[in-house]
Amino acid sequence: MRTFHVSVSERPDRTVVSLTGELDFDTCPRVTRVTDTVSLTGRTLGLDLSGVSFMDSSSLNMLLVLRLRAEAENGALELYGMQEQGRRLLRLTGADVLFDVRPRMAV
Repeated sequence: MRTFHVSVSERPDRTVVSLTGELDFDTCPRVTRVTDTVSLTGRTLGLDLSGVSFMDSSSLNMLLVLRLRAEAENGALELYGMQEQGRRLLRLTGADVLFDVRPRMAV
């Protein structure tokens, strides 16, 4: 069985959800269960994807839904540390222009 971890840390200006493993059809529901509990009203949700080794279309759909939710709640979604495979997925689908993708999490 593949290992997948989700952890949450609160900062004064944002909630950070850190993911490790493969983000796919099987693991996206775990992330959604966590992010559904996070208030985005006027806040930033940061997804630290530096530990994500693979992303598929399910993960893209999850990110798109989360982006729409953040917009609806006057919040923001930022993606950090996305590896090349994930960046390529966004580029190939044209979704790269929809996300604030940053090289790494600011300390």
